Amino acid sequence: MSEFADYKKEIMDAAHNERIRVALSRAIKSYRGNTNDALKKFPHTIKMAEEVREIKSNAVANMEKLAEQASQAIEANKGKAYIAKTAKDALDIIDKLVGPPKKLIVSGKSMTSEEVGVRHHLEGLGHDFYETDLGEFIIQKLESRPMHILSPAIHVPKEDVAKLFSKITGKELSTDITTLVATARALLREKYFQADVGMSGANVVAADTGTLFIIENEGNIRLATGAPPVHIALIGMEKLVPTRGDAYKVSEVTWRYANYTVPSYVSLISGPSKTGDIEKVTTYGAHGPKEFHVIFMDAGRTKLAKDPILRQALFCLRCGGCLYECPVFAVTAGHFGDKYFTGIGAVWAAMLSDDPEKGAALAYTCLTCGRCKIRCPMKIDCASMVVELRRQLVDTKA
Repeated sequence: MSEFADYKKEIMDAAHNERIRVALSRAIKSYRGNTNDALKKFPHTIKMAEEVREIKSNAVANMEKLAEQASQAIEANKGKAYIAKTAKDALDIIDKLVGPPKKLIVSGKSMTSEEVGVRHHLEGLGHDFYETDLGEFIIQKLESRPMHILSPAIHVPKEDVAKLFSKITGKELSTDITTLVATARALLREKYFQADVGMSGANVVAADTGTLFIIENEGNIRLATGAPPVHIALIGMEKLVPTRGDAYKVSEVTWRYANYTVPSYVSLISGPSKTGDIEKVTTYGAHGPKEFHVIFMDAGRTKLAKDPILRQALFCLRCGGCLYECPVFAVTAGHFGDKYFTGIGAVWAAMLSDDPEKGAALAYTCLTCGRCKIRCPMKIDCASMVVELRRQLVDTKA
C-alpha cells in the first residue's frame, strides 16, 4: 500500500506543479501544430501507417526468428550479435564488452537502455557516462528522470535550463534557447572524440541485412555511433522487421508522427567501418568504429506477443504522439509512468516485471478515454489493453 500512497502523492503534486503545466502546454501546442502540418504535406503517411501496422503485427509474431536472421546478417558484416533473454543478460553482455578499466562512454538516446538502467549500472561500476541527447543531458545533470519517451526534459521550462547551464558553466546565461543549445554543444563536443565506447538503440532493424535505422535531428547519435572505436547497440526485439523496405516504411511513419516533416538525419548502420581503397582489399576499422556489437533483448517481449490483446503494445513506434493527447499526462508529465508512460506504460510495466501488479497504479490512473488511439499511427487500443490488464489483476487476486 505504501507504493500506491507514494505514487498518489507524486502524481497529485505533479498535477499542481505550475512549471510542469507551463512546459507541457507549450510542448503540446507545438507538437500538434507540427504534426498536423506534416501530415497535410505528406498525406500518404496515413495510408502507409496502415501498412506498417500489418508489418509490425507479422514481425511481432516472428521476433525470435527475425532476431536469429538479423544476428546472422550482422555477423556476416563482421559485427557481433547477441540475444539477451532477460534485462540482466543484456547488462552482463554490456559489462563484458565495456570491461575494466574505467571507460568514457557516450550514449545516443535509447529507451531500451533507459528501460534496463544502462547508465546507472555503468556509472555504478565506475565508468564515466554522458547522455548526449539534449533532453537526456539536461535530465542527467538535474539528477532527474525522463518525462517523455522522445522529449525527456519536456517538463523543464527554458528558465530552469538556463539556471542549470549557468551553474555548470559558471556563467550567467539567458533563457534564449539558441544560446542554451550552443552551450550544450560546447559542453559535449569533445566527449565524442575522447570516448572509448558509443552506445545507441535503433528505431527499427531490417532482419535481412542486419541494418539499424536510427532517426534523429541533433546529430549526437551520428557522432556517438561514428566517432568512438566501439559501438554497442541495445535493441528490443520488437524493433525487428523482415526487410529494408519494411524498415524504410516504419521509419517514415515514425518520424512523421514524431513531430517532423522530415528528420535531419537517418543513419543506416550494418557493421563496423571499413574501406577497400588499397588494392580493393576490404579492411575493417577505418574512420568509424572498429567494433560493432548489437544486443537483441527479449525481456518479456516474446511472452507479451502471445497475449491476443496486450500484444498491441509491441506495435508501438515510440513516436510519443499518444502522450500529447492524454489528458492525465497533460498535467502530470512522466509522473504518470516510470520507464514508459500512460496507459500503454501500464502494460510495459507489467511486462518488464512479469508481474501485472507492477502496472496496477498506472492501469487505474488511465481514463480509458481513447484519445491516444486517435493520434496513434498504429491505432493501438490502449483503453482495451488497460481493461484487460485490470481483468488480469483481478484474476491474480481471485
